[in-house]
Amino acid sequence: MAIKEEIAAFASEFGDIRRDIHAHPETAFEEFRTADIVADKLTGLGLKIHRGLAKTGVVGTLSVGNSNRAIGLRADMDALDIHEENTFDHVSTIDGKMHACGHDGHTAMLLCAARYLSETRNFNGNVHFIFQPAEENVAGGRVMVEDGLFELFPVEAIYGMHNLPGMPVGQFGMQAGPAMASADMFTIEISGKGSHGAHPHQGIDPIVTGAEIVMAFQRIVARTINPIDTAVVSVTQFHAGRAMNVIPETAVIKGTCRALKREVQDQVEARMEQIVQGVCAAHGLSYSIEYDRRYPVLVNTSEETSKAAQAAIAVAGEDNVNTSLPPTMGSEDFAWMLQDNPGCYIRVGNGEGEDGGCVVHNPNYDFNDDAIVFGASYWATLVEQEFGTG
Repeated sequence: MAIKEEIAAFASEFGDIRRDIHAHPETAFEEFRTADIVADKLTGLGLKIHRGLAKTGVVGTLSVGNSNRAIGLRADMDALDIHEENTFDHVSTIDGKMHACGHDGHTAMLLCAARYLSETRNFNGNVHFIFQPAEENVAGGRVMVEDGLFELFPVEAIYGMHNLPGMPVGQFGMQAGPAMASADMFTIEISGKGSHGAHPHQGIDPIVTGAEIVMAFQRIVARTINPIDTAVVSVTQFHAGRAMNVIPETAVIKGTCRALKREVQDQVEARMEQIVQGVCAAHGLSYSIEYDRRYPVLVNTSEETSKAAQAAIAVAGEDNVNTSLPPTMGSEDFAWMLQDNPGCYIRVGNGEGEDGGCVVHNPNYDFNDDAIVFGASYWATLVEQEFGTG
C-alpha cells in the first residue's frame, strides 16, 4: 500500500472534525454550522472560498503553477432525519437527526486531502473542492448546478466518493458505465365517490381501484421491461379514509421507480400513466399524477473511471481495487454533476462487522475513521496523477 505518509500523520485531526460534525448533524439546506467548519478550515489552508451555492454549499479552490486545467472533487455534507441509537461519545446531540450515511466522513476525507495538497503543492493545475448540501432526497447537487456551479468553476472532470459498509477498510470499488439508478418519485391521487361502508353500491370506491392499480404496477417490470434490463417499481405509501364504516372519496398512492437506462425510465413512466388512466376509466374515477424525476442515472465515463482506478491502485494495491463493482439500484445526486461533465463516482471501504459493516440509513450506523487516510490519499493521488508535478 502507498497511503500518503503526511496524511497518515495528521489524519486523526480530521477524525476529530468528523466526530464533531457527527455530533451536530444538519439536514438539507440547513448545513450552516458544517459549512462554517469547512470554510474556516479551507481558509486556514489558503484556499479561495466561495459560499452560497444551493444556500449552504462551499467551494474551495487551490491553484498551483501556471496551468489552466481544473478538476472538481465533491463531498456531501448533510445528515438524515433519523433518531440515532448509538451510545458512543460523539452521538448526535440533535434529536431525530443523525449522520446515518457517512457524509460527515466524506467531508472529513476531502478536507484532509485539501490540507495535504495545500502543503505539498506537488501538482500543476486547479482543484475545486466542492462541499455539497442536501444530497439526501432533495437533490442539492442539482441545485448547485442550477445555481451556476460549473459556470463559476468550469472543470474538465468531476469526481465523487462514498463509503461502502461491508467492504474492508483499505479497499475501493468502481465501474465504468451506469453505476447507480435513476430515482423517480410518484404521487397518484384517484377520486371516486364516497359512501357509507354498508352501501358500497352508492359510491365509487377508490380503495379497490387503488389496490388494482398497485397490483398492476407490479407487472410493469415483469411483463413490460426487457428481462436483460433492470427496473424497480415500489409502492411505498397508500393513504385512504379515516372512518372504519365510510368508503372515502379519494385515495393517494406514492412510491419510487428506479432504472439504469433513460429509455427504461421513460418506458416505466409511460406504462404507469397507461395503467392509471385505464383502470380509473374502467371504474369511473378521475386521477392526477405527479411524477418527479428526482435523480438521473449515474454514469461513470470510461476514461475518468480508468484514472480513478489508477489512483486507487496506487494507494491500495491492485488486489484491493474492484473495477467491476456491480451497479446498484440506489441513487445519488452526484449524477446531476455528471450530466454536465465526464467523471467517476467510486466507493471506499467502511469496514466489515462491528467495525463498519452496519448499513447506511440505519440508526446504528457510524463512519469508520480508519477509512479517512485511504480516502484522502486517493483524492491526493488522483490530483497528482492528473496534473503531474508543480
